[in-house]
Amino acid sequence: MGLLGEDRGQEFTLDQLEENVAYDPSRRVNYRTLVAEMRGEHEAAKRAASESLVDVQQAPAALVAIATKGGGRINQHFGHATEFQIYEISARGIKFVGHRKTEQYCEGGWGEDATLDGVIATLEGVSAVLCGKIGDCPKESLAAAGIVATDDYALEWIEEGIGHWYEQVNGQQEQRQIA
Repeated sequence: MGLLGEDRGQEFTLDQLEENVAYDPSRRVNYRTLVAEMRGEHEAAKRAASESLVDVQQAPAALVAIATKGGGRINQHFGHATEFQIYEISARGIKFVGHRKTEQYCEGGWGEDATLDGVIATLEGVSAVLCGKIGDCPKESLAAAGIVATDDYALEWIEEGIGHWYEQVNGQQEQRQIA
């Protein structure tokens, strides 16, 4: 403890701790209950997303990139992502297939065009990017590369958002074929 040459370790010894420490487990119990509820909600959303794929049996498989800060949600700004989680979706279900690391496109509110080119190269083969937020410039650049980018599913569970995107895209294709 302390700075080099100034050892202050003797100021922080075990004999300075209180004899009886009061511990209230209710906060931990409340937190565990909340986490269990969130896990249950996430599992239910995964099941619902997989079950909804029955309606799009003829649709081709697709890779989808997710910008996430964690927690199982689509919750990160495209420009702040340093990696994307890649999922494969098909009539068989939604499956996590890996991570793709990239440079952060947006720093300090400004995007760097050279970095965006690198991000687009990293996302090669991906059909869509789902993120918490995305600006017009990167959205247009991704579209020019054949990648749909949207923040329409922000804050949804990842599998739920992917399922909704897949249904929407394939529902539109079916409508075009009928017309």
